[in-house]
Amino acid sequence: MSQPIWSLPAEDTQVARALVEAFGAELGGVPDGVWAAPGRVNLIGEHTDYNGGWCLPFALAHRTYVAVRRRDDGRLRIASRQASGQAWEGSVAEVGPQQPGGWGSYVAGVAAVLGEQVGPDALGADVLVDGHVPLGAGLSSSAALSCSVALALHDLVPELAGLDRAALAAACVRAENEVAGAATGGMDQSVSLRAVDEHALLIDCRDFRLTPVAWTLPEHEILVIDTRAHHSLADGQYASRRAACERACSVLGVASLREVDGEDVDEVLARLGDAAETVRRVRHVLTENTRVLDLVAALAEREADEVGRLMSASHASLRDDYEVSCHELDLAVETAEAAGALGARMTGGGFGGSAIALVPRGREEEVATAVAEVFAAEGLEAPHLLTATPSAPARRVS
Repeated sequence: MSQPIWSLPAEDTQVARALVEAFGAELGGVPDGVWAAPGRVNLIGEHTDYNGGWCLPFALAHRTYVAVRRRDDGRLRIASRQASGQAWEGSVAEVGPQQPGGWGSYVAGVAAVLGEQVGPDALGADVLVDGHVPLGAGLSSSAALSCSVALALHDLVPELAGLDRAALAAACVRAENEVAGAATGGMDQSVSLRAVDEHALLIDCRDFRLTPVAWTLPEHEILVIDTRAHHSLADGQYASRRAACERACSVLGVASLREVDGEDVDEVLARLGDAAETVRRVRHVLTENTRVLDLVAALAEREADEVGRLMSASHASLRDDYEVSCHELDLAVETAEAAGALGARMTGGGFGGSAIALVPRGREEEVATAVAEVFAAEGLEAPHLLTATPSAPARRVS
């Protein structure tokens, strides 16, 4: 029998102590502090953020940690415990599109964007990263990295004190878009920096107004299934979906698809003509927005069955209309539902990554084992699993 592989969150104090020691060995001396920012799970509302819609994420207990020491010479030295031998050194002023490239762009990009506020020389830093958000799992390890760095620089550079967390999230979005080349919206960064413990956040992506939504199903768990089918937001597929939505807006004469929210969906789609692919993309966005608000209402009424139904409907739309699922995600969803989950869906940008399932408390191991056995039978890499509890936002831990 295949046994589930569980991923557990790290303990802040232990990580911080080890990271300070590693900082001395890797970069020399002692950091000014250690900061951590969470990854996230999105309950529902996928590919709606860049369309001005709604989404409902919450922060994970799994976090990315950074040990940071400020420099006054405009230089950056960045290294990661997960990327041995891939350290980068350069100036904030030379950071630009795909420079330094890879994971380093998420660190250097934040320094460059925030440097526009105070000048690049003020944003020099030595940074050592220790990531505990599963990589490539669709749980926003990239935003956890950029947000942990943004909060560290905010706390260390007095000239940035006037920026609130919404402004820091916006800076992280720019860093990911303009430097890392990842066409993300603002959901991941908002929840990483602005989460509310024990709540999901209803995010209105038109103005990024946040409404905390209490988790009202204590007899149920969110099981996260990291399929190990890794994805990349910078591989062009994500950007192509975003471009399709932008084309639709041009045809409809609106700035974002949010502007047609509330209109009859079939009538809106008819205005797009015979562009079948664009019609499918828009149908997903419009119906997904409705599902987000319906799920919030279901949580308020503690209707677990309805929450599960909406999650499953979301997955079907992402699979068939937005076409961002894959075999591993579909298999995880179908197996979890057959094993007793009330509903399941892919979460994150898609093309791999993780699925989530709403599971009655006490049946997590049963569902996890069923998924692990099916993956083994198909010769797939063993999935990693974790239970997700709405957790706290980014903070200084040492």
